[in-house]
Amino acid sequence: MVIKTTKGLCPECGAVLPAEIIEEDGQIWIVRTCPKHGFFKNLYWSDSEMYRRFDKYSSEGTGIENPQKSALKEECPFACGICNNHKSTTLLANIDLTNRCNLNCDFCFANARACGYIYEPSFEEIVSMLKMLREEKPFPAPAVQFAGGEPTMRDDLVEIVKTAKKLGFKQIQMASNGIKLARDKQLVKDLKEAGLSTIYLHFDGVTKQTNPLINISKKVITNCAEYGQGVVLVPTVINGKNDHEVGDIIKFAADNIKVVRGVNFQPVAFTGAASEDDVTKERVTIPDLADRIEKQTGGILKKDYFYPVPCIIPISHLVEAYTGKPQIEFTTHQHCGAATYAFVNDDGLVPVNKMINVDEFFNVIEEMAGRLNDKKTLNKYITLVEGLKGMHSSLKKSESGKSGLFWKMLYQALVKQDFEALKDFHWNALFIGTMHFMDNYNYDVERVQRCCIHYATPDGRLIPFCTYNSGPVFREQVWKKYSKPIDKQDPLEELD
Repeated sequence: MVIKTTKGLCPECGAVLPAEIIEEDGQIWIVRTCPKHGFFKNLYWSDSEMYRRFDKYSSEGTGIENPQKSALKEECPFACGICNNHKSTTLLANIDLTNRCNLNCDFCFANARACGYIYEPSFEEIVSMLKMLREEKPFPAPAVQFAGGEPTMRDDLVEIVKTAKKLGFKQIQMASNGIKLARDKQLVKDLKEAGLSTIYLHFDGVTKQTNPLINISKKVITNCAEYGQGVVLVPTVINGKNDHEVGDIIKFAADNIKVVRGVNFQPVAFTGAASEDDVTKERVTIPDLADRIEKQTGGILKKDYFYPVPCIIPISHLVEAYTGKPQIEFTTHQHCGAATYAFVNDDGLVPVNKMINVDEFFNVIEEMAGRLNDKKTLNKYITLVEGLKGMHSSLKKSESGKSGLFWKMLYQALVKQDFEALKDFHWNALFIGTMHFMDNYNYDVERVQRCCIHYATPDGRLIPFCTYNSGPVFREQVWKKYSKPIDKQDPLEELD
């Protein structure tokens, strides 16, 4: 059964091909035929019921008002930077600070040793990229993540973070393997004081078999706890290698809730020299991951508790209707990721779904936005307060005893416009999410056009994540263009 038509890629030559998303045996597949390499059928989502539930949250954005170029539809995804075919604004921007690294992971494609050259933009080039992101319309990019390679290999990292803070980024993240952060506690302190919001810590498991750096990771968390530096654990999930530990990773995060804000699982994307057999054996889709989480948490975090990113758009509509100010909307594709929250108490995890009826909550929020937008509404404050009172029906009796806390924070944020309350929520709850980036085997151009995670490049472009790292692989083009040869004096790594 054909669900929709789109465009995909040939896994062999990368050619753009007409593609169909089909349902078969309770799963979702992407099929296409290359004139040179024949027919391909690859798994897209492993659960058609979950696929359809997420599909209900589809919401197309209006894109960027100042796109970098005009492009014809047939040029996607080879015409990037962001063009007028793109449907979403930048929610999170990535900037690669270097391709130097102090590890040599077998699955990594982003390091100097593998590339054979050094890519490391100058401080001035990085500032230019940051300014470009803040000039994006209708909304400046609110968040930036410094990536690589390993960002801590740069001596000017603290100054880069300070500059991002001065330019107005509300969220500043850094992706790191943690080695230098474990060894250098002062660096953790300096980064926190410079304005770093979150460390995205590579964390593939809780045992040495799945995570050889487990002791280093624990030291990073200890150092971050001392200075109040937030951490998000980022596991790359590979079927048959570490997928049996996803529940234990969540438990580890809950045990360290004072510093660990969440877990962002990233099912492996086959961007290197993977074979069809590798893909079949090691593929993990979002429904697969949700199944494992439910099973390995003893049914506490159920598969049905996960929602796609666009589910929170009604909140943007409500705030915009109440304040009269346009709000940024999370219009990423509904099949790119999923998330939920859980409170942590002495007895373990209590999902937010046991505190509120999530579907009813979002319905009420959308209805309130509609009432506030009604020209007949004379007093928006009274309308909002009355709407919040009527929202009690979406609350459930909380096993954690924190439904009152949740309600208080919601009231403070929506009625009093005190958004610091939402920060309190984030510190008292554990975010559990996943983002499944694409590769040539499951590439869907429609998803690319709705991407909200963009890379900034030294030549002034914004490039969607899955176009930068797979498909056309703009990463390699950009890095080579701004590279220099490896010199014997270049410190590629810091390990003995």
